[in-house]
Amino acid sequence: MPNTLLIGKDLPSCLEMAEALSASGRKVFTPAKSSTELTKFESENIFACTWNKSSAVSAHAMLINAETTLQNIDEVIFYFDSNYFCTQFETDRTEEISAGTDTMFTSFLFAANELIKRMDQKQEKILVSFFVKEYPSKAEIAASKTAGTVPAASIISAAQAGFASIAEDFASVTESRSFLSVLLAKCPYSNELYKSEKLLADWLASSMDSIHNAKNHQNVKQALCWNKAGSKVQTGFSLFK
Repeated sequence: MPNTLLIGKDLPSCLEMAEALSASGRKVFTPAKSSTELTKFESENIFACTWNKSSAVSAHAMLINAETTLQNIDEVIFYFDSNYFCTQFETDRTEEISAGTDTMFTSFLFAANELIKRMDQKQEKILVSFFVKEYPSKAEIAASKTAGTVPAASIISAAQAGFASIAEDFASVTESRSFLSVLLAKCPYSNELYKSEKLLADWLASSMDSIHNAKNHQNVKQALCWNKAGSKVQTGFSLFK
């Protein structure tokens, strides 16, 4: 089964998703908040390292660490959980902007850029997924007049849009890289799977398995298509034949 690098929330915050991915037969590597979390879950085939989210060098080191630990990386999941980030950055205080930018944008951009460089060096089959768990912005709440829902801070809404842009730009390079397949997926706030990390992970695992087992390699148009969590993923892919 595939070896998976999960990037988004650090251990132990991502544990539920990591455990569900592991239960699907995968070995999972993911960043951890501190060195005390590094070996806690190895018995569940969940491995970890620490990293500096504001450093491209650290992002590269994380990739190499994951390769060394897992022997190779078959899948990468970039996971933007807006609902989780709302608990970390509740307001648009000036003193939180730098940390928020590093956590929700810079880290993903550095990791994606370093991954492309590493893929081009190795030229090996890989599936890269970008998954965003959406949360309504101030403008969306105002337009819908939804009562009782606290809107996301502006930095979260901006970072969510930025993550989608990183994802689409990454997917656009598949045309010149036959070894690369990309899955773009969103989970709207109203989605029935929204509150369950396990169900979302199960859907992701099943969708990635479908891509691995598909007969034809995707074209750019297919790579740029956003899939809705819980729905049947659009395939035109070919991996690990």
